Amino acid sequence: MALRIAVQMDPLEHVNIDGDLTFALMLEAQRRGHELFVYPVDSLCLGEGGAEAALDCGRLSARARPVRVQRVKGDHAHFGEESRLDLGTTDALLMRQDPPFDMGYITATHMLEHVHGVGAGKTLVVNDPRSVRDAPEKLLVTHYPDLMPPTLVTWDREALTEFRARYGDVILKPLYGNGGAGIFRIREGDENFASLLEMHFSRSREPLMIQRYEPLVRKGDKRIILVDGKPIGAINRVPATGEARSNMHVGGRAEAVALTRRDEEICERIGSHLRDNGLIFVGIDVIGDWLTEINVTSPTGLQELDKFNNVNSAGLIWDAIECRIG
Repeated sequence: MALRIAVQMDPLEHVNIDGDLTFALMLEAQRRGHELFVYPVDSLCLGEGGAEAALDCGRLSARARPVRVQRVKGDHAHFGEESRLDLGTTDALLMRQDPPFDMGYITATHMLEHVHGVGAGKTLVVNDPRSVRDAPEKLLVTHYPDLMPPTLVTWDREALTEFRARYGDVILKPLYGNGGAGIFRIREGDENFASLLEMHFSRSREPLMIQRYEPLVRKGDKRIILVDGKPIGAINRVPATGEARSNMHVGGRAEAVALTRRDEEICERIGSHLRDNGLIFVGIDVIGDWLTEINVTSPTGLQELDKFNNVNSAGLIWDAIECRIG
């Protein structure tokens, strides 16, 4: 069954086709005969009280372009003419713009709720916009405290200082950042801790997350991919020499890795929540025995996973989407 698919994303022209998950999903959708449209999030229009009739393009619309993709560097996307697309006429919509998870991101989830659903006249938004809004990656994980390393989320500088005194070697994270941006390792005796707190709170009203440093991160930060609550595989992301972060765009190295019994236990614990809340595609981060993040906004790692396990991960995601649409 051919579907009309809208993709809300950052400019397709600029993606790395060898690593970008959205590109892989689009390539697989096209292989299945689905029709693809792309649009930037800032072109969304929610029309109410007669405004939708004035625009003549439905309640929720966006300036979209039809597109065909191919795995050819420098020539990977061919666009049709831009027009305003009634998003309610699409069968599925991939919400794939990168964070930060700020008020702009949150507002877009509210707008997408006006078309989201399954059945006649509805558009399946992946992942469910309400569930994404209710599940910031660094906060959703706190609902599973026994799976986490010691962690504190607070504005309170005294509490942050006490946590650091107890554990010595810690990681500081902005709560709504992404891609490893703004993450610091503070070792025992480091004199920059107070200055980092001052810098953060002078620029932001958001709390900080502080976490015990896990030395096993030197052996890798495991990214496990779950589709409809079930793990389909994992990659190990090993930090570069002299770098505390394992994110691949800051030098982390991807390598093959098998799921351990502890990994399977973690996936089993969180899987039903993900599935029941429309979080079809999720990437979780595990260091040693500890779950550190549940990524639901724009998780990555799928193309790297396929290089090691020879599985069509994008195909598994589309199987789940098509099953929900029926």
